[in-house]
Amino acid sequence: MNTELVRLSKHMAQLNLCSRREADEYIEKGWVLVNGKPAVLGQKVCATDKIELLSKAQQNIHNKITVILHKPVGYVSSQPEKNYLSALSLITADNFYSPNNEPMPKLPIKGLAPAGRLDIDSTGLLLLTQNGVLAKKIIGEESLIKKEYLVRIQGKLDEQGLKLLNFGLSLDGKKLKPAIVTRQNEQQLKFILQEGKKRQIRRMCALVGVKVIGLKRVRIGKIKLADLPLGKWRVLKDNEQI
Repeated sequence: MNTELVRLSKHMAQLNLCSRREADEYIEKGWVLVNGKPAVLGQKVCATDKIELLSKAQQNIHNKITVILHKPVGYVSSQPEKNYLSALSLITADNFYSPNNEPMPKLPIKGLAPAGRLDIDSTGLLLLTQNGVLAKKIIGEESLIKKEYLVRIQGKLDEQGLKLLNFGLSLDGKKLKPAIVTRQNEQQLKFILQEGKKRQIRRMCALVGVKVIGLKRVRIGKIKLADLPLGKWRVLKDNEQI
């Protein structure tokens, strides 16, 4: 039996109840019970303790919003830098996409953060979320979520290079996880990755002697970019699963 004591907020995050930050907020508001008693900030628990979220905490989690954005080239994923605009600046009423007349949430949507980077030179699907559990599921070290990219290249990629892109390359002194890389045509590849190191695809291609001249993310898990127009955004629906 595991009786090791850990901080309650960490344990709640490990159980995927909420993020650590959210856990501390809920504990402070009295929305968390440990073995039927109100939790306190800094409390430590063991694996056998019963953790309960009261209805107010559950409703708060349910109300968390996740936004799907078709990010253009020239926008950074998170904080603005070097005079470039943040992708968050595109979350406006004018850019809201609602082909089925879904209601737009009240703007601005506070607390949105990117669940995974998409560099300034790349376009495609970017998820911005208030949900810490969802973000961890996508970008956590143990994430199994696959991301799909269409990549235009310049240069000659031979079969050995294609084989190395699938498995055998290292970045930052660490061997990369196996990928699924296939040819779409002579100048376009499809990448499916389970990790997301900084500028990973561009660096992988450079290692096999080709240059990336266009990169578009089209899928994260089960969420597809589909027909979302460039620069537009919509809200992830309750029935959409990552």
